[in-house]
Amino acid sequence: MPRRRGRIPGLAFRLVPSLVLLAAAAQPAAATGTQATEAQATGAQATVTQAAATPAGAGAPLRVELNKLETAGDTCKAVMIVENGKGGAIKSLRLDLYAFDTDGVVQKRSMVELGPVPARKTALRQFEIAPTPCAQVGRVLLNDVAACEGHDLTRESCLERIEPSSAKGAAPFVR
Repeated sequence: MPRRRGRIPGLAFRLVPSLVLLAAAAQPAAATGTQATEAQATGAQATVTQAAATPAGAGAPLRVELNKLETAGDTCKAVMIVENGKGGAIKSLRLDLYAFDTDGVVQKRSMVELGPVPARKTALRQFEIAPTPCAQVGRVLLNDVAACEGHDLTRESCLERIEPSSAKGAAPFVR
C-alpha cells in the first residue's frame, strides 16, 4: 500500500459527490474506526444536503443593534447598526418600533427604514426615536417588521431572522 503524504492523525477524508468533506474522526469508545468514519460521513452528507436545499443566507441571522441614544435638543436620536453578514441584499427593511419610558409607558411609535443593506455588509442608521431626552427612554421594542424586500425575503422571514441587541449603555432593544 502506498504511503499517504499529508495525512493528519485523527482526521478522515471522504469524497461525497463533488465535495471533499473533512470530518473529525473522534469515535465513541465502542465504535470501530470504520463505523465512526461511516457515521461521520452520513452526518456530513445530511448537512451538505440540508445546506443545498436552503438558499444562501435564507436562515442567516440579521443582527440589529441599538448602539447609541443621543439627546439632540428636545428629542432622542437612536443610532442602529444592521449587520447582514450572511444574507442576500436587502432593498428595504422597515421596522415598527415603540419607545417606552423608564416606567414602562409607551412614549412614541416609529416606523424606521433601515435599508438598503447590501449582502455581507454592516450599515449604520440614525433616526429620531422619542420626543423626549434619551435619559427618559427605558427600552425600545421591535413590535413588527412592516416591510422587508430583497432576494427570497418576506416580512415574516425577516422578523424571524432579526436578532435585536443593545450596546452597553444604550436602552434595551427587545422583541
